[in-house]
Formats: sequence, C-alpha cells, structure tokens
Amino acid sequence: MTNKKIPSEKCERAQELHEILQRANYQYYVLDNPELPDAEYDRRLRELQELEQEFPELVTADSPTQRVGAEPLSSFAEVRHEVPMLSLDNAFDDEELLEFDRRVRDRLNSKEAVEYACEPKLDGIAISLLYRDGVLERAATRGDGTTGEDITQNVRTIGSVPLRLLDNGVPEVLEVRGEIYMPKEGFAELNKKAAEAGEKTFVNPRNAAAGSLRQLDSRITAKRPLQLCAYGVGLVEGATLPGKHTEILQQLNQWGFRINSEMAVAENIQACIDYHQKLGEKREQLPYDIDGIVFKVNDIGLQRRLGFVARAPRWAMAYKFPAQEEMTELLDVEFQVGRTGAVTPVARLKPVFVGGVTVSNATLHNRDEIERLGVKIGDTVVIRRAGDVIPQVVSVVESKRPKNARAIEFPTHCPVCASPVESTPGEAVARCSGGLICKAQRKQAIKHFASRKAMDIDGLGDKLVEQLVDEGLLHSVSGLYHLKLEELVELERMGQKSAQNLLDALEHSKETTLPKFLYALGIREVGEATARNLARYYGDLEPLMQADEESLQEVEDVGPVVAHFVAEFFQQPHAQEEIEALRQSGVHWEPEEQGGEEQPLSGQTWVLTGKLETLSRSEAKDYLQRLGAKVAGSVSANTDSVVAGPGAGSKLNKARELDIPVMDEDELLTMLRERGFEI
Repeated sequence: MTNKKIPSEKCERAQELHEILQRANYQYYVLDNPELPDAEYDRRLRELQELEQEFPELVTADSPTQRVGAEPLSSFAEVRHEVPMLSLDNAFDDEELLEFDRRVRDRLNSKEAVEYACEPKLDGIAISLLYRDGVLERAATRGDGTTGEDITQNVRTIGSVPLRLLDNGVPEVLEVRGEIYMPKEGFAELNKKAAEAGEKTFVNPRNAAAGSLRQLDSRITAKRPLQLCAYGVGLVEGATLPGKHTEILQQLNQWGFRINSEMAVAENIQACIDYHQKLGEKREQLPYDIDGIVFKVNDIGLQRRLGFVARAPRWAMAYKFPAQEEMTELLDVEFQVGRTGAVTPVARLKPVFVGGVTVSNATLHNRDEIERLGVKIGDTVVIRRAGDVIPQVVSVVESKRPKNARAIEFPTHCPVCASPVESTPGEAVARCSGGLICKAQRKQAIKHFASRKAMDIDGLGDKLVEQLVDEGLLHSVSGLYHLKLEELVELERMGQKSAQNLLDALEHSKETTLPKFLYALGIREVGEATARNLARYYGDLEPLMQADEESLQEVEDVGPVVAHFVAEFFQQPHAQEEIEALRQSGVHWEPEEQGGEEQPLSGQTWVLTGKLETLSRSEAKDYLQRLGAKVAGSVSANTDSVVAGPGAGSKLNKARELDIPVMDEDELLTMLRERGFEI
C-alpha cells in the first residue's frame, strides 16, 4: 500500500484501520466476543471510508469497506473447482455407522480403534473460498462437485467470511470449504419482515440461505443474516497443514474462520454413536438447523491411505437424523377453536413418518397462510416437523395436483357453537364471537387456567376438562372450585381416591401469586413475562384492573397492542364477574413488591445449562426472573452469570472461554435463600 502521491502517514493509518476492523470482525463473528463497541467500529469504518474517498489508490480488494457496493450482475459465471467438492455417503442407523467403521479398519488392515472427528452437519449451502496470499480471491458454490457458480460478490457481504486472513504462516494458496447457513433467529426475523411487507416467506432456513446467495444484487444478500462455518480445506499450496482434521480446523479458526463449537474427537466408533445421540437430544436447542453428524477419520495420513470411491471419500460418513420434512397427501381440512376464539385450519393428512414420529395432522395457521400456500384439498404437500413443534404444511407440490383438487372454504360460523366468525382488520386470525358460550373456548380457557405455569392444578388433564364440560359440570373457570366429590366419582375412569386428589389439588391451587393468576386468566398477548411485569408495576390486582391503556404502556415490554387487550379484558363485565367469583372461592395471593426500586438482578443476563436436581429448569428461571434477571438460551459476551448442572456441555465451555462467572445448583440455592426465597 505505497504511492508517492499519498502521504506515508495516510498509508500507515489506512493499514492500521484495516487491521483494527479485521480483528473486530473476527472477535464479533468468529469468537462471539466483541471488544470494540459498535459505535467505535462505525467511527473507524467511516474514517477508513473517508481516507479511501480522498485517496482512491488506498482501496484494496480486502478492505473492510468493500464488502458491499458492486453493481448487480446479469448472471453468475461458472467456476471449475481445482479439487473436486465430493459428496458424502449417508448412514441412517447405528448398524450402518458400525459397518462404515468396519470397512475403514479392514482397508487399513487394523484391529485398533480409529479416532474420528465429529461435526454437526449444518443444513446450509456448501461453499468454496479461494485465498491467494491471504486475500479472498473467489467464492463458489459446490454445484455438481466439479463446476459451481462464482458468487464472490455475494459472499463478500457476509461478516463471518474473512476478506484477509489473520496471523502469519498463511499458505500462498488456500481453499477453504464451509457451509453458509442462516441461524434460526435470523430466519424468523427475515420471514416476519417479509410477511409484514406482504412478500412471500421462505419455507426453511436452508431455502432462505440458498435464495440469499443467488441474488444478482449483492446489496440484497448483505441484508440477510447469513453465517459461514468452515469444515475443511481443498487446494493448499506453499505451506504444510497439521496432521489431523480437527487441528486443521483449529488452525483455520486462528486465521479468522468460524468453526463449530460442538466439534469433538471420538476415540472409537461407539463414542461416535454416543455423540450422535447427544447432539440429537439437543438438536432443537441449537441456534441453527442440523440434519445429521459428519464423522471423519481424524488422521490426515489415514485419510490419504483410505482414498475415495466414486464421488465420495472412504474416510467420512454423514449419519443423518430422521427427516424433518416429507411429502404426503392433504386429505381434508377441519377447523378448531382455541382459547381466544381463534379459528385454526388443521390439515388431515395421509399418515407419514417424519421427524421420528408418524404425523397425520398439521397446522395451516390461518386464512392468509392458506392463500399464500395456494393449497387445495387433494394436493401433495410438504410438511415439516421439528422437535416438539406442531407439524406444519410448508409448501405445495403443484406438479402433483389432481384434477379433482378442491378449494378450502373458511367457515363463516363457528364449527362448535355456530356463532359468527369475525375478522379484525389488520389481523390474519379469524375468531369465533361466542366467547364462553362456545364450548371449545371454554375448554381451552380452563385447560390454560389449570396448566403448570398458571394455577398448576395437578390431576386436571385435558381429557378430564373435556369430560367435565361435555357432562355439563363445568361452565366457567371459577366453576372448578365448586366441583363436588359425588359429581366427580360418577365420571368414567374417576374413582373415589382420584376425585379426592383432584379436590385437594384445587384447594392447594387457591394459594398462588399475582403473576401466575394474571397469566392464568388467559388475557390475549399476556405471557409469563408480561404477567410478571404487570404484577410488579401495579403491586395488586385492583390498580391494574382500573388502569387505562396509556398508563399500561409505562410497564416494561407492554406496547399499544398488549395495553389494549389488557384494558379491554378488565372492562368486560363477564371478566369482572369471573375474577370476583374466583376470589370468593378463596383464590388469593400476597401483594407484589412494586417496581419503583430496582431488583437485585435487574439488567443482568443469566443462562441455565445442564441438569438441575433440586429445582426444575422452569422453577430456576422463574426465581431468577423474579429477581429481575433476563434468562437467555445461549452464552455470549453479554452473559453475566451461568448456572451449570451435571451434563453441562458447550454452554459451560463457552462461559469458561469468555471468563463468565459460573455457579452450581447449590450456590444458586444459597443465593436464592439469601434473597428471601424459601426453597
């Protein structure tokens, strides 16, 4: 970066700014441990931009200012990979993985256990990044493994892709292989914005990542929340890399690449099976989608001896999780009515095995979603199931649509009570206007009231609620506290002891807290956190019931919509009557300490990980929130404290890396007791 026309101090300052900004990107995107505040980063970036505007000769391909700005392309050029990007063979059960290990040891003519590298198989787009003298020269898709598309312009916009590699010892030529993906949180936000703008939403994070990378205008790609995770290398010239795959990944990390924090080394194939099971259990808690685990012989020398077969290496295997998406036939659509009267279309499907279970029903959300999908009864549809999430229809295979497919007609009257179905302008959800005269709404309201996070009435399950309402024994929530033993014992499968246990649980539930009671009332948009904030702000129920929308918006996290629903609820005569009936039945609580005084953990972020033995995870979360803490699901530089029980894994490791205070459950219990909780 030398030029006689440019003062030397300007060249030196530009180089210094390059290094500061590149290091800041590495800390932010790769280490998840930013040290440079956003405002300071912006100041440094602006300073570099001004220097480059004054002296255009200072602009280089690896400058942090050059991530976005090129003119849109008309098409993508083809790229031939120097080293083919091969696919992987797949295993779908333990036996197939054991067979893979047997083949590896047979080919090596060894009876010794083989060490494997274990990496989550990210559900994204495989990518090749070519660096020459440490500077990004080209980025290409995998394509058919031999030829891909040049998407350099788009990849440069991704913050976790280094434009220049860090440290010394970088090979003259280095090709890095990785996966570009979209984290779940970013995907949800992207779809939310698309829906609000009336645009088409993406089916899943992988489709969103693929669509983002294939934009001819890199300015669009730059707005998408994409990440890169490196998983290997291709062409290497001018340097010798470490002898183990995991060591190569650690070296890539030092050069500036994000690698997967869940990566591990397994001493033998049984350890691989254990790792697969462990990751499968925590799959839904990961911040990104994975569809399996990749196991690779860790020793590079052994990899070379094993070689390749057809289009796949003999030294690697992808052990896939059960599919989360499958195709099936939409047989019919029925309409269910929820607690707030929401009328939800439910797809009745030809049973299909997906995500580890057989699925025959899936949600279609609302009328707008039916129109967006363009789905008809008789269509072949793609359904998705992830963990405990209700299966949903995500797309239609229009090429398979039969001639007799028929449109889905949304009901004008409630399918349960025949009250008119009403739609509010600006809302996608249509609702039954029947209120508690509608059995469906009444049942759901009672189920919610009795749930564990609300009044926690042990023994009052969904089926029993259905029975009580259908038999005419229960017409309201307050009616729960007027049930009689002689009525209960007459019910099917309800003996004397079970009936008495239920009455005892109802009596026990009368002593509650204001946050739990507010949550139990089922006010629209009032979840646990909002109920807690309302209780703390107003201290007791009476001032809350008299609050207007304007004062309600002074409560933390309460905006105009929530304020409207809360004020509207307490103004309704039947709600006031029901609350009075509940209090007359003996439901009571101690007034809350009002929020003028800051809580001990206010402003702090805590993370719970591992198994807690005395408290449940939700109980520990509740105690911390009552002290003012925010309880997050992942560890970052903003985390103030971590509570780790037995089995704590990557979150605990991350906390140690970031030097975040860690306590065990006994220390947590001691702290809570010191704060006045009786545990």
